[in-house]
This record gives sequence, C-alpha cells and structure tokens, in this order.
Amino acid sequence: MKKLFRISLLALAVIFFQAGDAIAQKYGYVNSQQILAEMPDVKQMEANLEALGSQLQKKGEQMLVTYKQKEENAIREKEKGTLSPVQEETLLKELQTTQGEIMKFEQEMQNKIVEKRNELLGPIYEKINTAIKDVAADQGYSMIFDSQVLLYAEETVNITTEVKSKLGI
Repeated sequence: MKKLFRISLLALAVIFFQAGDAIAQKYGYVNSQQILAEMPDVKQMEANLEALGSQLQKKGEQMLVTYKQKEENAIREKEKGTLSPVQEETLLKELQTTQGEIMKFEQEMQNKIVEKRNELLGPIYEKINTAIKDVAADQGYSMIFDSQVLLYAEETVNITTEVKSKLGI
C-alpha cells in the first residue's frame, strides 16, 4: 500500500512539474516583412540590384539594336533583289540565331538578378535571425513566430520593436 501511495505521489509530482514547465513557456512573434523593409542593408541591396539590372538591360538593348540593324539591312537587300536564295536563307538563319541569343540573354539576365538577390539576402536574413535569437534569449522566449503565418496573437507578445532595436533600426 505504501508503495502504491509513493508511486501515485511521484506520478502527481511529475505531472505538476510538467504542467509548470508548460505554463512557464513564453511565446512571441515578429513582423519580418516590416523589419526587412526598414533595414538599411535591404535598401542598399535593392540599389545594387537596380544597378545590375540597368547594366544588363543596356547590354540587352544593344543586342536588340544590332539585331534590328541586321534585319533592316536584310530587308533592304531583299527589296533591291541583290540576294540569291542561298544568301537570303543564310541571312534568315543568322537573324533567327540572333533572336535566340537575345531570348537566352533575357533569361540569363533574370536568373542573374535572382541569384544576386539571394546572395545578398543571405547575410541579411542571418543578421535578423541572430537578433531574434538574442532577443528571445534575453527575454526568455521559448518560441518566436512570424506574424505572416499567425492567425491570432496578443500585441503584448510582438517583439518586432525589440528585434529592430537589436538591429539598430
């Protein structure tokens, strides 16, 4: 009987201990989009991406100008009747090849911009995550969520301001 009493008492102690841990957990959330929008690093990143986009766009525009010149020359030569069927076919193939190169360049341009964006965002995300972890550790939070996926949360557990402060924004 004493053994059963001790086991029951031990089981109750474990249940209360676990319940105490569940009550002691502290949750918070941040608005990562707001933090990103206010970070100077993001503004610098966007300026860099815009410069890269402009540079690539100029190259693409130059390719188009060259293509249009070739096309206009081919049309003029055809209208004059100075092209043999073989020359006409060769010019047509060259124009098609140039068109393909332009389309390929446009795709590569978009890929380069996406790659550069991801490359530049990596350190920014690391900085934000470090700040979130620091605030969580300093204030005793067990979990931090992003407000983009929350259905409901009390404003008192919003730690966006603290994270922005940790980041210096």
